[in-house]
Order: sequence, then structure tokens, then C-alpha cells
Amino acid sequence: MMTKGEQTRETILEQAAQIFSRKGYFGSSLADIAHETGLGKSGIYNHFDSKDDLALEAFDYAIKKLAGWMTKALEGKTNAVDRLLAMMSVFQRLGENSFLAGGCPVLNTAVESDDAHPALRLRTQKAVDDWQATLHRIIRKGIERGEIQPETEADTFATVFISTLEGAVMLSKLYGDSVHIRRAVAFLTAYINHNLRLEEQI
Repeated sequence: MMTKGEQTRETILEQAAQIFSRKGYFGSSLADIAHETGLGKSGIYNHFDSKDDLALEAFDYAIKKLAGWMTKALEGKTNAVDRLLAMMSVFQRLGENSFLAGGCPVLNTAVESDDAHPALRLRTQKAVDDWQATLHRIIRKGIERGEIQPETEADTFATVFISTLEGAVMLSKLYGDSVHIRRAVAFLTAYINHNLRLEEQI
């Protein structure tokens, strides 16, 4: 069971993750977070040394949540194609704002941090590296089990998979219309079923 201090810290991280996702790092202030949590700035500083410290931990908090949703989506899925489709379902819910207000924290932070916040940029690269590693494992095991076409190039697929879905999340947010993520998911589903899945697995 968490202590009162740990619960307060968790609340700050949860609210900060939402605010940074909606407004971005540079568009958010500690006053915004203090208002959302009902704590004064001094209450925030009791748990975090600076806005930078809070931003990095809030990003880690959001990624941990996202990883948990991804793990849950993959539960019980043993076939490689089913696992790829399950991963897409998480991106679809990000595009529909079903998980986090503001969409995907990786996309939002990648666009904003770029060269302006090196520490956040490194955190974001690590999150994408983890996604790519997961896709590599799925493709490799799928080939070994005869579920995925043996000529499938994992690096290329990972790049297309992530960039297509993240781009669709961005368009869905830009236009306030989830049709874009739904189109991307439908396109990738058809591609996976017709180009990656072995015919005998259809």
C-alpha cells in the first residue's frame, strides 16, 4: 500500500503526464499542474526538484502506462500476426484519445523535444527503440514458427509500422477525427494479412 506521500506523487505524475501531453513541455507551467492537482507550487517542489525533473518522470510515467496497455493487448496472443494486430489496436486507441488526453506521448514529445530538450529526446528515442525491439522479436519468432513470410525485413517493417501509425495519430489529433487512424489500421491490417502472413496461416 502506498503512503500518503507516494499517493500524492503519483497524482502529480498522472496529472502532469496529461498536461504535458495536451499542452507540450514548453506550453505547460508548474502553475497549470498545481491547479490540476490542487497543490501549490511548493507542494510540487516537495516531490520534484524542477520542471525538467517532473517532465522526465511524467514522460516515464506515461510510457509505463502505455507499455502496460501494450502488454495487456498482447496477452494470450501467440501467433505473430495476431500480436501485430494487437499492437495496432493500442495505437488506434491513442488516436481516439481513449488512453491519454492529447494522444500519444511518444509522438508529442518527439515533435516538441527534438533539439530543444536533449534529455526528453533521449527518453523518446528509448521508447521507440523498445517498440522496434518488440516488432523485431515478433517478426523473428513469426518466421521461425512459419507464421510470417521468411523474406520479411524486420527493420523496414518496423519503420513503416511505427511511422504510419504515429502519423495517423497526428492527423487524427490535427483534424479531431479518428478516421485517419482507422484508415491506417485498416491499410496495415490488409498489408500484414496479404504480404506478411503465410498463405497457409490465412
